[in-house]
Order: sequence, then structure tokens, then C-alpha cells
Amino acid sequence: MTQQNRRSFLSKLGLSAAALSLGLISKAEDRQFAATRKRKSKKEIFKGGLAVSTWNAGIPANEAAIKAMLNGGNAVDMAEQGVRLIEGELTHSTVGLSGFPDRDGFTTLDACIMAPSGRAGSVCFLEKIKHPVTVARWVMERTPHVMLVGEGAQKFALEQGMELLDFKSEDAVKAYKEWLIKSEYKPVINIENHDTIGMITQDSKGDIAGSCTTSGLAFKMRGRVGDSPIIGSGLYVDNLVGAATGSGLGETVLRACSAFLIVELMRNGAHPSEACEEAVKRVEKINSFMTDDFQVGFIAINKYGEHGAFSRYRGFNYAAHQNGKNILIDSEYLLK
Repeated sequence: MTQQNRRSFLSKLGLSAAALSLGLISKAEDRQFAATRKRKSKKEIFKGGLAVSTWNAGIPANEAAIKAMLNGGNAVDMAEQGVRLIEGELTHSTVGLSGFPDRDGFTTLDACIMAPSGRAGSVCFLEKIKHPVTVARWVMERTPHVMLVGEGAQKFALEQGMELLDFKSEDAVKAYKEWLIKSEYKPVINIENHDTIGMITQDSKGDIAGSCTTSGLAFKMRGRVGDSPIIGSGLYVDNLVGAATGSGLGETVLRACSAFLIVELMRNGAHPSEACEEAVKRVEKINSFMTDDFQVGFIAINKYGEHGAFSRYRGFNYAAHQNGKNILIDSEYLLK
């Protein structure tokens, strides 16, 4: 392809100069041709639905999401029901009321959800509520707002029918007592004290939604909120393009607006894996001042049912449920 023809091709696709600068051109051409072929058979692409989610908890979460679709649910129902299952198990150290507490001994929860329409809901610093993702959905659907926090979020949850649940898992209580001995704040890479579950779903119509829920960093400062409930950082959905979410040290992701960046890269022709890789590199660059080590990992899907991931270090994986198969996939990573 000549340089002139190449530029004409890119112009027709609407690819921006950003794609040129990122070195995505040759791959973008291939991906766009592949996507064009797939557009001819949308029914075949979407009929079984798609659910992708972070870490091995994503396997049962994906099952719950696909079940919701098969029972007549849409992409938002899938995104809610998938992570709601994990919240409700009350066994995870990083999700729901079983999550490890902050340094004052309180468990505080964050969650968000985003719909194909562009509407979104979020709750932060929520205490004693079992299903923050459902409260986030209610914020999206029953209020004019996007985010409610703390006491106000809890009050809203109770008004909508939730009940207070003063639950702490034995593991969380034990971990907190052990932490108090030295009271040191040292997150460990790929150890589930700095994690979450993020999910992206695509229903049989091809519509895309996403969700994210977490108890946040173990032994964090009281009042701390990470990237998970922040639209554009921990989660972003554009129904015309795709969606992205992630996991890891939230402060590093917040500084880079990573989920939004991934979606914009896909808009410019990048495959989900390529977009996630560039987002990790951006996180690495923006957080170059940090002396402590950290992990981040992102997952993404595009409008044509393709999915991918990338992380800073080895050890990040994600679950993908597509075409009747639900498998755990190890992510490629930056720092070898």
C-alpha cells in the first residue's frame, strides 16, 4: 500500500493522528478489515453473549452474567448480576462486606455500573450494604446523579429497600489484628489485598455494559477511594466502540484515566489487547515518580466481540465467556 493510499484508507476509517503516533497503523488496517467481515454476521457474533471479568472470580461471575442474559436480561442485567454474585458470597478479601477493612477497622465499599446508553451510576465509601453494585445501578436509574458517597449513599440504599448488614469475615478480622501489630502499609503485587472485580458484558443484541465493585485497598486511610467507582478510570463504556475496566493499584489508574483511554484507542482502530497495552505503558509513564512497586491490569472488548488484556507485571488474568466456553486467560505483561 502506498503512503497516499494508506492515508486515504485511514481517513475513510476516521483514524486520528493519535493512532499514527502510537504505531497502530498496520495492525489497525488488519483489525478493521476483520471487523468489516464480522459485520456481515452480527447475529452469529452476539447470539451467545459475551462476559469478561478480572481474575479467577470472573469464572462464576461470567456464568451468572450469561445466565441473566439467557433469562431475558440485557447487558446491564448481565453486568449487575455477574459481580453481584461475588459480592454476595461474603468470602472474598477484596469484594463485598468480607473485604479487608481500612486502617481504622471499617469495611467500606465502592462500585459503579455503566449502560449502553451512556448513563452511569456509582457509590463510594459505602458501609454495611451487601450489594453496592445494585445501589450503583439504582443511582443510575432512579436519580439524576452519577455518584453518591458515604452516609448519603447508605441512606439512599436503605430508602430503596436495602438492609444494614454488620458483617465481617473471620479472615478479615484476623488479617486486621495481624496488621495492627506493625501497622505497615505495603501492598503486595498480585496478592488480593489491592484488588477488585471488573466486568464487561455484551448481550445477544450486541449492546455493551460494564460494572466494577471492590472493598478497596486493605488497611487504606479512612475515606480513601480508588479508581474502581470512577467512570473513565476504573470503567468506561461506549456502545459504538467497546468497553474497558481493570484491576490493581487504583491511584496509578486514576492519574491516567485508563478505561477512557482504552476505549478511545479502540475507537482509533486498536485491538482490545493493543489498547490495554498502551494504557499500561501510559500508567507506567505517568507514575514514573513512584518508588513503591505496583500492579495494574486491564481488560477490554470491542463492538465486534473481540476481547483482550494487558498488565504491568506477570500474574494478571481474566475470565472470558464466549461461544459456550468460559475460560481463564493469562494476560501478556510489560515488565519481563
